[in-house]
Amino acid sequence: METLKLPHSLHCGHGGKKALFPFPSSSLSPRSSFAICPNRKFALSTGLFMRTITMVSPNIFPRGHCDLKEAQHAHFSKTSASASRQTMTEELMEDTSKDDPVSGDSIRRRFLNFYASRGHKVLPSASLVPDDPTVLLTIAGMLQFKPIFLGKVPRQVPCATTAQRCIRTNDVENVGRTARHHTFFEMLGNFSFGDYFKKKAIRWAWELSTIEFGLPAERLWISIYEDDDEAFKIWHDEVGVPVERIKRMGEDDNFWTSGVTGPCGPCSEIYYDFHPERGILDTDLGDDTRFIEFYNLVFMQYNKTEDGTLEPLKQKNIDTGLGLERMARILQKVPNNYETDLIYPIIEKAAELANVSYVLADDHTKMNLKIIGDHLRAIVYLISDGVFPSNIGRGYVVRRLIRRAVRTGKLLGIKGDGRGNVEGAFLPIVAEKVIELSTHIDADVKDRASRILEELKREELRFVQTLERGEKLLEEMLADAFLHAKENGTAPCLSGKDAFLLYDTYGFPVEITKEVAEERGASVDVNGFDVEMENQRRQSQAAHSAVKLAVGNGADITEDVPDTEFLGYETLYARALVESLLVNGNPVMQVSDGSEVEVLLNRTPFYAESGGQIADHGFLYVSDGESREKAVVEIKDVQKSFGNIFVHKGTIREGVLEVGREVEATVDAKLRQRAKVHHTATHLLQAALKKVVGQETSQAGSLVAFDRLRFDFNFHRPLHENEIVEIEGIINKWIGDATLLQTKVMPLVDAKRAGAIAMFGEKYGEQVRVVEVPGVSMELCGGTHVSNTSEIRGFKIISEQGIASGIRRIEAVAGEPFIEYVNARDYHMKNLCSTLKDIS
Repeated sequence: METLKLPHSLHCGHGGKKALFPFPSSSLSPRSSFAICPNRKFALSTGLFMRTITMVSPNIFPRGHCDLKEAQHAHFSKTSASASRQTMTEELMEDTSKDDPVSGDSIRRRFLNFYASRGHKVLPSASLVPDDPTVLLTIAGMLQFKPIFLGKVPRQVPCATTAQRCIRTNDVENVGRTARHHTFFEMLGNFSFGDYFKKKAIRWAWELSTIEFGLPAERLWISIYEDDDEAFKIWHDEVGVPVERIKRMGEDDNFWTSGVTGPCGPCSEIYYDFHPERGILDTDLGDDTRFIEFYNLVFMQYNKTEDGTLEPLKQKNIDTGLGLERMARILQKVPNNYETDLIYPIIEKAAELANVSYVLADDHTKMNLKIIGDHLRAIVYLISDGVFPSNIGRGYVVRRLIRRAVRTGKLLGIKGDGRGNVEGAFLPIVAEKVIELSTHIDADVKDRASRILEELKREELRFVQTLERGEKLLEEMLADAFLHAKENGTAPCLSGKDAFLLYDTYGFPVEITKEVAEERGASVDVNGFDVEMENQRRQSQAAHSAVKLAVGNGADITEDVPDTEFLGYETLYARALVESLLVNGNPVMQVSDGSEVEVLLNRTPFYAESGGQIADHGFLYVSDGESREKAVVEIKDVQKSFGNIFVHKGTIREGVLEVGREVEATVDAKLRQRAKVHHTATHLLQAALKKVVGQETSQAGSLVAFDRLRFDFNFHRPLHENEIVEIEGIINKWIGDATLLQTKVMPLVDAKRAGAIAMFGEKYGEQVRVVEVPGVSMELCGGTHVSNTSEIRGFKIISEQGIASGIRRIEAVAGEPFIEYVNARDYHMKNLCSTLKDIS
């Protein structure tokens, strides 16, 4: 392990399984330690071990528990499963050195093991891209469990524990300025879904803090909700916290709500006191110079009604969060989160490129180094999770952070990549350190390193090209603003139109413009900027429709509607019962001729749109028992809603359809075959791309339609014509090989070990469906496929183009559309030849 230098001592003692007491000095073994400051040592654990543990582990997700990367893609389901004892093998981080009880990796491991030993199922971190349309990014550990807490799906494990990667940018201006604000951080959490409640949650939190992590009890303060006498009694009477170190706080600080209505409850927080010598009189837990909140316990025990009444919940839940960076700061005895082993190596790399010493630097330089250290962590993990720089949504978050980091590097005097290329990009060099430290946070980051570094390089160099011109123009705009303010006796303010020009023409996020302006003593008319932005949206916005998956009274409906049993892999026909009917999102008992309707069946052969494949088309028939059709429903779309309920969208062509009636569900076989052909061809295309342009190429999106396929992939340049020809040749050879496909259902971990490719954005459970073209392709896929590659008949690429930075798109046809395409080209060619012949 390379030497890692930290600016402050991190003294601790560790003796096997004894409690950790981090404050007294102790002599540490030199064999695995490294220098922090002269004559001071500190070590990092690096080992892994395999162990088999037995625990109650019914799956919390409908299709099973996911591994340490893929669980974020699991859909919640209404299917209940009885608890079962199962033996599972988990790969956990082990402290092999035994000299490193306070490294960030060790703290994470010890937290998870602490709760695993108390019956919690260790679940993986969800993606930073949440499966929740109400939030842009994953901001808390409880987000993946939100449907359970809101009562939309039943629990399927009694309790769980996670180490969740999180992104928050609402306090980005405080990054580097305070000791604790970050854009990227890890939240360690334990959750109870109606199992244990307040007493155990409090006692375990105290035990973890004072025994497992060895924090002195006299340094811990507690906050509780002002009316939560139950929590007060537990903390004081049972745990033994003195009354003077328990603070009652109001609703804004210590009462959690999920919204205007719904589950809610009081909170209790644990604070660490860095300066107990200041005494107990007139203490303010919000004083960042003295206290840091490191553990928050939320007790969900009420349901808030529309009139504000708090009704006790039948199932009381626990939702907690312990900040890893904050606990590392406490245990490693450093003055801020940035100087822990989780972030400091990144800062040190940035300082090296800037040719400065962090230890000797002034506060402003340290702040800038911290900004780079923080932002690069967020950027790397966001790109790893498939979020690429753009001007909208999540992509804008990444672009904003990249550009903020680039400008900060320029302020530090960083020139080039530090490897002799003064025109090179420095962010990839710093990112290499983030990737190096990622092993126990997200193991997949290293596999995606080349894509991450290439994206950073492109984005940085692109921004640098316009940065100097933009800054020069900004200085001129600010000079005009100061002159205007002086003439009119007003405060200098940059107009919204100027700020928008910088954004639209020079790529300056308005936040950077604000920062520069504030550095010069001016403000920015943000409202005016928003007006300009909205005007542009109105002018350029293309019309597009969105499928409404949720229904008006869907929460009530789904209480009585079970998950839909999908039969479409085996058959295109099935008898099914109508569980519910919806018109305009509202439940009805019957629907008559000519009406648009959404039909919920107990079972179906119809494939619902997912994994890039569009939904099946077909018909629902109701007969009167005399072989005559009483009702005909034409189905044009099928979507999944509320977990695994299939919503069949169609039109009543004849008769009346009623809830409770049996229908004959029939899929259009010709259209299904077209979808199958294009889906299998998509798998072959990805395999061919990897073969021709490199294994680092990966899927970034897809569309499997009846008339074509569309495949988006990560690549930095257009494909050459000879590459396209080669790809087509390889695929058509595989088609001609007439290879039988193999489809298996297996544990996710086995599929990944076998080399199966997982698509970003798709949802996977513990048991996954693996589609293999032997010797060619193996992917995790829930779509429909041909039985033999010969069914594809032929493959042709229609177009290849760039659609975003580092993202290319191929459109192609296969099967019947391939024949239609070839015939159409032949027809037009013959007509053209005939016309030219007539002219000559």
